[in-house]
Amino acid sequence: MKLSQCHNIADLRTLARKKLPAPMFHYIDGGADDEMSLRGATTAFDNYELMPRVLVDVDKIDMRTKILGQELAWPVFCSPTGMSRLFHHDKELAVVKAAEKFGTMYSLSTLGTTSIEDIAKTSGTPKMFQIYVHKDRGLTAEFVHRCKAAGFSAMCLTVDAPMAGNRERDFRTGMIMPPRFGLKGILNFLYHFEWTLNIVRNPDFRLANVVHRIDALAKGTMPLIEYMNSQLSRSVTWDDAAWLVKEWGGPFAIKGLQAPEDARMARDIGASAIMISNHGGRQLDSAPAPVDCIAPIRDAIGNDLELIVDGGIRRGTHVVKALALGANACSIGRPYLYGLGAGGQLGVERALGLLRREVERAMALTGARSIAEIKPDMVWSRAPRLAPAR
Repeated sequence: MKLSQCHNIADLRTLARKKLPAPMFHYIDGGADDEMSLRGATTAFDNYELMPRVLVDVDKIDMRTKILGQELAWPVFCSPTGMSRLFHHDKELAVVKAAEKFGTMYSLSTLGTTSIEDIAKTSGTPKMFQIYVHKDRGLTAEFVHRCKAAGFSAMCLTVDAPMAGNRERDFRTGMIMPPRFGLKGILNFLYHFEWTLNIVRNPDFRLANVVHRIDALAKGTMPLIEYMNSQLSRSVTWDDAAWLVKEWGGPFAIKGLQAPEDARMARDIGASAIMISNHGGRQLDSAPAPVDCIAPIRDAIGNDLELIVDGGIRRGTHVVKALALGANACSIGRPYLYGLGAGGQLGVERALGLLRREVERAMALTGARSIAEIKPDMVWSRAPRLAPAR
């Protein structure tokens, strides 16, 4: 299979599985425990139907939207994902370049393998930085100051990871820290010659945004990861989040909320947006699907905050359903990582291009000529009987 033969995100997933060593593929693909939340984030979209409207002039479809103060060409942007170097030697740089080509925002993870400054130099597209409140407040403040200096437009705080989820696929493949690959795993790396050759040719793998902080501890990737793990605290509270909102002083999203009560708290501390997310099903298994949380959260906060659906998006129809339910935008992680693993920047472009065309098609077939015309009466719930979802 070639990139040109990938006609949807599922095809890109198949190609990525073929090209990546099993530990790397399953690191992208896996979730926590029984992976109920992982599967449910996507299958929950099947519980909603789109009502087509006809005899509408849809010769021109305007997908432009504004989110977190930034004008985007369409209502989907790239979520923060850690350690992209694992999946392709062009790492985060491939993703930010593809995002710029498709007129959307790129989000850099604290655990990225490319620095804040290198991302800023590579692309002028809108950029968001994903952050944690670290035990070392100086480190947290440093990230804020570096992002301001580099011209990042927004920041998001991940709040659903006080401890790591139970990701059993990673235990089975040896993709833990430090890695423990058995003979089968080593042979799998040798079988995936192209990926392994690129690791040999481009061996630089580091958590680029914190590498300078641990000279007194040790050198190398494992000490870096151990250092970052030591910085994550289970005692972070809303007061810490409020401090960070003030420290940043610009468009700010809180990522990982699902409860309406937490949405109200986010509003009260001055956040600009909520990224409704179950962390890709990688944290609490049995957490609800993000799409099912949209309407309750929108009802709880009205129009006070922007809502971004993060998780489960695999089709353009999913995006339109989310917007009709009350979201302002969607963000994707696995879809572009499948593209990255399948073919680097061209693979990411393939993922974004497929989704963009699907969003445009879904809008045309529902008679929505602009994002503003995507209304709640366009989406219907299949259970318990056909009726408007809101």
